Amino acid sequence: MSLTRIHNLAISLDGFATGEPQSLEAPFGHAGQRLHRWMMATRFWDATHGTVGIDNAFAEQHSIGIGAEIMGAHKFGPPGWQDNPEWNGWWGPNPPFHTPTFVLTHHPRPSLAMEGGTTFHFLDAAPADALALARDAADGQDVRIGGGPTVVREFLAAGLVDHMHLVQVPIVLGRGVRLWDGLEGVEEQFTIEAVSSPTGVTHFTFTRRIGSD
Repeated sequence: MSLTRIHNLAISLDGFATGEPQSLEAPFGHAGQRLHRWMMATRFWDATHGTVGIDNAFAEQHSIGIGAEIMGAHKFGPPGWQDNPEWNGWWGPNPPFHTPTFVLTHHPRPSLAMEGGTTFHFLDAAPADALALARDAADGQDVRIGGGPTVVREFLAAGLVDHMHLVQVPIVLGRGVRLWDGLEGVEEQFTIEAVSSPTGVTHFTFTRRIGSD
């Protein structure tokens, strides 16, 4: 069976994976790009000027072997996008996913085919039901849970995550959407490894323990 994976999920020292408030001008709220600067400096993000090394080695695992993605409504657009039939996501005509991509929303709309192989499907579904659809669409490859933190938390709570790459960034946000709320003891389901980078971030790899559910 295909795996359910999370990659390049960055959190602050106080556990926030995004700031507030989210808007069209500020997709990550007051956090800006501070949670993602480590990745934006890599060759994975910037093929011309990016760096290689630990951060790049982790970042580039993001797209390997992925056949479908699941994301939350707040990753697809700012508050109120559901009321704008012209909104097609943050990424322009050729989004970076290149796979079937399932957007979890309480306001479904018809599927949207984009350039480059991305088709957005809009679902009002529980995590397990969305994962079943995504696995069918992935055709034997893995399914990536793309975020935001609320969706990741729901999949962790449901015991549906096989692999998670988490990046702790040495900043304190103080407010926003916290990843770990309500997940006490979730670490017991995983084997966890940590690698520190010279850039100051720490990469955590969570691998589901055999027999954990």
